[in-house]
Amino acid sequence: MKKVKYFVGKISVLLILLATASCTDDINQINPEDGNQLVDEEFFSDPNSYQQFLAKLYAGLATTGQQGPAGQPDITGIDEGESQYIRGLWVMQELTTDEAIIAWNDKTIKNFHWHTWTSQDLFINATFNRLDFQVKLCNEFLRQTSDEKLDARGVDATLRDQIKTYRAEARFLRALSYWHFLDLFGGVGMVTEDSPSEFFLPEQATKLEMFEFIEQDLLDCMVDMNEPTAVSNDYPRADKAAAWMLLSKLYMNAEVYIQSARYADAMMYIEKVINESGRSLAGDYDELFLADNDRAAIRKEFIFAVAFDGLRTTTFGGTTFLTHAPVGGSMSPSEFGINGGWGGIRTTSAFVSKFNDFNADDRANFHTDGQTLEIVNVGNFTDGYAIAKFRNVDVNGNPGSDAAGDFVDTDFPVFRLADAYLMYAEAQLRGGGGDAGTALNYVNMLRQRAYGGTSGNVGSVNLQFILDERARELHWEAHRRTDLIRFGQFTGGAYIWPWKGNVPNGAPTATFRNLFPIPASALGGNPQLVQNPGY
Repeated sequence: MKKVKYFVGKISVLLILLATASCTDDINQINPEDGNQLVDEEFFSDPNSYQQFLAKLYAGLATTGQQGPAGQPDITGIDEGESQYIRGLWVMQELTTDEAIIAWNDKTIKNFHWHTWTSQDLFINATFNRLDFQVKLCNEFLRQTSDEKLDARGVDATLRDQIKTYRAEARFLRALSYWHFLDLFGGVGMVTEDSPSEFFLPEQATKLEMFEFIEQDLLDCMVDMNEPTAVSNDYPRADKAAAWMLLSKLYMNAEVYIQSARYADAMMYIEKVINESGRSLAGDYDELFLADNDRAAIRKEFIFAVAFDGLRTTTFGGTTFLTHAPVGGSMSPSEFGINGGWGGIRTTSAFVSKFNDFNADDRANFHTDGQTLEIVNVGNFTDGYAIAKFRNVDVNGNPGSDAAGDFVDTDFPVFRLADAYLMYAEAQLRGGGGDAGTALNYVNMLRQRAYGGTSGNVGSVNLQFILDERARELHWEAHRRTDLIRFGQFTGGAYIWPWKGNVPNGAPTATFRNLFPIPASALGGNPQLVQNPGY
C-alpha cells in the first residue's frame, strides 16, 4: 500500500500453515498459498523480514489473497471480494440496521436487513473465517518473535527494540479481531501464540474470558506501542491512541458483553484519546471520505484507519465496495471517480428522518434525484434515498490512481476523534464521570462543522440524542449495529425501521439476533463449540 511505508510483496510467509491453532477447525475455508508451508528460518535471515511480516498483518485488513481481486484467495468457498475484512464487517454492522439496505439477490444478502439469517449463511461464514485467519497471522508473528526465537537467530539489540514495538502492534491487531469476534459472535474458540502449533481443537471461551483477554492484551501492548502523534510518518500503523480507543470501545459495551457497567473505565481512556493523542478534527466532513483522505489535514482525525490503494490493494471489498455499490439510478459514476455503479446499497426513511434539515447538514449525503424516500420494492435501487459518502476523487475532483476506475484510493476510518467526542458525551450521561458542559462542547464541535449549528444547552443532550447524533456523524462506518444493541434498539420492538423483520413498515425481531450464529461449518469441524441460543 502506498500509505504503508514498508509494503510487503508476495512472500511465502504471508499465509501460514493452518495447523497453527484454529479457532474454527474449518480448514477447508482458508487456503494457504502452497498448501502446508511453514514459516522458513531462511525468511528471517533478512532483518527486514519482521517489518514485512508486520506489514502483512496490516494488509490483511485490506487485501483478500495473494493476487488481487481474484486468484489465490485467503478464504475459499465465496466470491473473493465478499470475503474481504472491512466488507464482511460492514455487511454485518450496517445492512442489519436502519442505515443500509441492498437491492441485490446475491445468495442470502437480503437476509441481513430482514433479520432472517441462519447458521448456514455464506457471508457470516466468510467473515468468521476472515477474523480467524487474521488472528492466526497475528499469533504466528508473535510466535516467531519470541525471545527464544530471536536468541536463536542472533538478533541484535537495535532490531529487538524495533521488534518489541512490532509485537505490541500485532497484539493490538489481534485484539481488534477478537473484539469483532466478541461483538458479532460472542464466545469462540480462542487461541494465542502459546497454543499448540500443531492441529488441535480449541475449547470455546466464554464472553467474559474473551473480554478479559482482550482487555489484558490491550493494557499490555499499549506500553510498547509508539507514542501518539497527530500525523504519523508511518500511517496507518497503530499507536497508543488506537489501543486506548479500542479499550474504551470494549468498556463502553461491557454491559452488553459481560453484564457489567464499565463506563468510568471507558471515560478514562476516552479522555486519553481526546487529550493525549494529538488528534484534532478535520476542517471538512466530506473530505474525510475522499480518495486523498490520507492527507495530513484530514487524517489528523483518524485514530486508526485501513489504507486502500487503487493500484496495490485491488479488491472488490473495502472502500471499493463502499464507493461502487451505492451508485446507481441517476447518479454519475464519474463524480465518484469510478467506471460504473453497482446499484446496490442505499438507506431507509428511518435514517433520513434523523436529519431535521438534511439540505443544510454536510453529513446528510443523500442523493434524491430519481429516488423515492420510501422503499416499496427492496430489489429496486431507486426505492430509497442513495448515500454519496465514499468517493474515489480527491479534494479537487480528480479521480484516484486506478485509471480504469475499478479500485479506489479512499481509506476506511475504523476509529475517528469525532467518535471519541460522542463516546465522552454518552459515557458522561451513563454515569462514567466527566463533565456535562464539556460533553456539550464536544457535541457542538461536530454540529458546528456539519452545519454551523449547536445543540443548545446541557439539557438538550440525552441518550436518544446521542444515539441519533452517532447515526448522523458515523453512518456507514460500521458502528450502527453495535450502537443499537447498546441502546436496546437493535432487535425487539423498541425501534422499528422499514423492512426490519422482512415487513415493509418493519416489525419486531427476536432478541437472540443480537448475536450472529456460529457458522454450521465451524460447529461441524469442532465439537467443542456450542451454538448461540436461538439458532
